[in-house]
Amino acid sequence: MKIKLDECVDARHAEFLRQAGHETTTVRDQGLLGAADTALYEHCTLEDHILVTLDLDFSDVLRFPPERTPGLVVLRGPNDLFHTVRILVHTLANALTWNTPTGRLWIVEPGRLRVHEPAYEADE
Repeated sequence: MKIKLDECVDARHAEFLRQAGHETTTVRDQGLLGAADTALYEHCTLEDHILVTLDLDFSDVLRFPPERTPGLVVLRGPNDLFHTVRILVHTLANALTWNTPTGRLWIVEPGRLRVHEPAYEADE
């Protein structure tokens, strides 16, 4: 899978995801440091990258609808220390072996993965 790490996720986690078989880039790699959230969302959507971030703004499904994306992943832990985020990235890599976040919002927390499924309107 194609993954882009937001600037708030330590770039050292990219190597682990690469070793797990994922094509992984960072916002820094692509010169997008300081880009507005909406610009980053559009960039990831156009490039078909799953965005992995610590930025809780991306969990707003009205502002950033996951249905239009290859997936949005928000890492949530008690703090953003490297060790905590490493555990969350490992949890994400494990989840990617059996599922894909395409069109969904995943919130990865210690010990669990929450999935926001898109709301589809019933046929009339």
